[in-house]
Amino acid sequence: MVEAEDYAAAVRFYRDVLGLPVEGAFEGPDGAHVTILDAGRATLELADPAQKRFIDEVEVGRPVAPKLRVAFEVGDTLAVTDRLTEAGAALVAPPVETPWRSLNARLDAPAGLHITIFQELDPASDVDG
Repeated sequence: MVEAEDYAAAVRFYRDVLGLPVEGAFEGPDGAHVTILDAGRATLELADPAQKRFIDEVEVGRPVAPKLRVAFEVGDTLAVTDRLTEAGAALVAPPVETPWRSLNARLDAPAGLHITIFQELDPASDVDG
């Protein structure tokens, strides 16, 4: 769960611009709202400080990420990055090809999230031969 001061703007950004489908939306007492978005399969990537610095250096060129960064796999990093910045995300670093063969961009997005948008450049079907 991410607390969003501007709930409506966060929902528009992640649902309408990033394209995450709604799984449910609920109202609670006193005007409380929650929208549950399907963000696909989740993994928890744990890294020590040295690895975090290395990834920041590769993707951004300097240390920028807070302790929590959320990554979304997309089909076209360039197009999605443009769409997200047009919708109000702040570009931290433009798309860059990483040594692990993905195209990654960094953004500061609504609800205070630092996000990575990434596209795998070697689809599994091509790697498997």
